[in-house]
Amino acid sequence: MCEPSCLVAWVTRLVRAERPRLVAIARREGLPDADALDAVQEAVLTFLGRTDSNALVDRDAEAARLLAAITRNAARNARRRHHRARPHDAEVEVVDEAADAAAALARAEARIAVSACVAQLGAGQQRVVIMRLLDEISGDDVAAALGTTPGNVAVMLHRARERLQACLRDAEVAP
Repeated sequence: MCEPSCLVAWVTRLVRAERPRLVAIARREGLPDADALDAVQEAVLTFLGRTDSNALVDRDAEAARLLAAITRNAARNARRRHHRARPHDAEVEVVDEAADAAAALARAEARIAVSACVAQLGAGQQRVVIMRLLDEISGDDVAAALGTTPGNVAVMLHRARERLQACLRDAEVAP
């Protein structure tokens, strides 16, 4: 029987080694990158909540198979919850599963970091960033919508970009 700290260290090591494969499993079940990462996290929590997880310590192969099955079920449940019904097709062909999963994982982590950094901006800067960069609305139209001048919109966008770049550098994500 393993102490709680021993169990957490073992699971952490196991999940780091298996994460690209687990994300690929969730993506094959029809989830986009961020949702696939969420499904893997849910699977790890489910795994830790099982009464027999402690018995699998140092039996990495068995634990990895169990994590894969739990991840597959979590992805299917997430897809059902979000009305993303797609047929379960075990014949899905992925050319380089590990590289594809690693790229998907990197995109999901970057998206999460950007969302967290945007959330740190003030309300005005958030609106300007969303309208100018995501919705691709012109500076004049943004200014009219916000009741300010185009110059002020440009200054707000410039300052928001600087804050976002600093935040992403702190999060170690390339802007």
